[in-house]
Amino acid sequence: MKAYIIADIDVFDSDLYKNYQTKTPKTVKKYGGNFVVRGGSPKKLEGDWEPSRLVVIEFENVEAAREWYFSEEYQSILNIRQKASNGRMVLVEGA
Repeated sequence: MKAYIIADIDVFDSDLYKNYQTKTPKTVKKYGGNFVVRGGSPKKLEGDWEPSRLVVIEFENVEAAREWYFSEEYQSILNIRQKASNGRMVLVEGA
């Protein structure tokens, strides 16, 4: 079953975040992932959730998503994102 990593990111250092953005796609691709949403301008339809930047990455299954997230390649650049932004991230199975 497909799996999705969904992230809600508040960027406060855009220059540093751009460094992270240039390095991430190669790591995602290596683990079979595909960006479905990467940024954009979210428009609130209901509730009080107001994300500033959304990212959705599709993987073939939960195992592939976890392998990517915990991979040496991604873990070596994760600190860049954490220094440049605050984020919330979840992994969920989907259709």
